[in-house]
Amino acid sequence: MRYLHTMVRVKDLDASLDFYCTIFGLTEIRRMDSEKGRFTLVFLAARDDLDRARADKAPCLELTYNWDTEDYTGGRNFGHLAYEVDDIYAICQRLMDHGVTINRPPRDGHMAFVRSPDGISIEILQKGESLAPAEPWLSMPNTGAW
Repeated sequence: MRYLHTMVRVKDLDASLDFYCTIFGLTEIRRMDSEKGRFTLVFLAARDDLDRARADKAPCLELTYNWDTEDYTGGRNFGHLAYEVDDIYAICQRLMDHGVTINRPPRDGHMAFVRSPDGISIEILQKGESLAPAEPWLSMPNTGAW
């Protein structure tokens, strides 16, 4: 397992970049705009993590800017923790065996979401290529929110 990023939603991307980069000292290492999803993702890294973050895409802070305005209340600005795993099906099965609800099953063999006992959303991503879709994941519905 490898830590990837922490995601926070931001209301004003320019003000956030000024804070995180200009004032706090992080560096933007990559950006993605989604016309269809109407959002921008900006990945930032600390000075001592730059080489690794550029090569391995981790560890990073992901700023998510949704183009449509929204006031984030009740912790909605904090998104999730993200971890890359060798076998997404095995870790999801282990979590289920220990009573953890899989909120977003890995139907695509690539991504799943669970919540910690404190309600923190955790994204689990398959390392490398996605695994072939397989049961019980393929037909498992989403449960709750992530």
